[in-house]
Amino acid sequence: MNKPRVALSLGDPNGVGPEIALKALAELAPEARERLVVYGPGEVLRATAQSLGLQGMLAGLKQVQVGGLPRGAHRPGRIDAVAGRSAVASASAAIQACRAGEVQAVVAGPHHETAIAQAGIAFSGYPSLVASVCGLGEDEVFLLLMGGGLRIVHATLHESVERALSRLSPELVAAAARAGVRACQRLGLPQPRVALFGINPHASEGGLFGPHDARCTVPAARALREQGLDVGEPQGADVLLADHARCPHDLYVAMFHDQGHIPIKLLAPQGASALSIGAEVLLASTGHGSAMDIAGTGRARPDALLRSLRLVLDPLRD
Repeated sequence: MNKPRVALSLGDPNGVGPEIALKALAELAPEARERLVVYGPGEVLRATAQSLGLQGMLAGLKQVQVGGLPRGAHRPGRIDAVAGRSAVASASAAIQACRAGEVQAVVAGPHHETAIAQAGIAFSGYPSLVASVCGLGEDEVFLLLMGGGLRIVHATLHESVERALSRLSPELVAAAARAGVRACQRLGLPQPRVALFGINPHASEGGLFGPHDARCTVPAARALREQGLDVGEPQGADVLLADHARCPHDLYVAMFHDQGHIPIKLLAPQGASALSIGAEVLLASTGHGSAMDIAGTGRARPDALLRSLRLVLDPLRD
């Protein structure tokens, strides 16, 4: 029986995405490379392969040409609307292919949010793109970061803390936790132990620091327990993470972007994987950005992309 194919989109063509894609291909076993379909501008992949001396990686590689750039627009390190539009086009085509059953999962190279914004595209990360392409609401697809022995799903993501706080609700927090639990089960953890980060310091210290946790995370935890999930009372993120070695949880639920990103990037700065979860399409990406400062220099490392590829090729397992 043929093994499932996986789509690999290149991300921002002016970032490190094409470089780390080729370096990852070079480290994968031939049978794993045969299962990949690369989505993106073929001219960028060829130019990058030539600059790295990795032309051999293109032999026999299945490619779908999408998100092509005008002549002269491939300029590594440059933040450009054309490149931002290309990143979205290649990832969208890969997601559509997954919806159509042509591939079984998507791995997306790093994007640059400013370039995408300059293109006039509404975008707040790959979870929002997956939601849009799949016809779901933005709050139905969540980001799960994995690295350094931690799995952290985010109830909110790329928005101001003020806006995130105004949108947090027991229903949103519980939905993020349930999506994270389903992802953990796919990773081979049938009954994951879940912890909720509090909104305020010390999870509001019994109301001393505000009513937000009493109104949001506490009822979310109660609802999740009523659904049979292993969830304790919300606690401060600092307490839960400091106690991880002694009392580990399989999944943590962060209320805000930085609550979840800081510990992962501290422990696995170049090796984290980012999964968009909650939709019919599974999309994995890198936990880092497009690294415009080193794009085109040949210095980018493929560690995070390799980890994401292996998560979906092996099949999914941490």
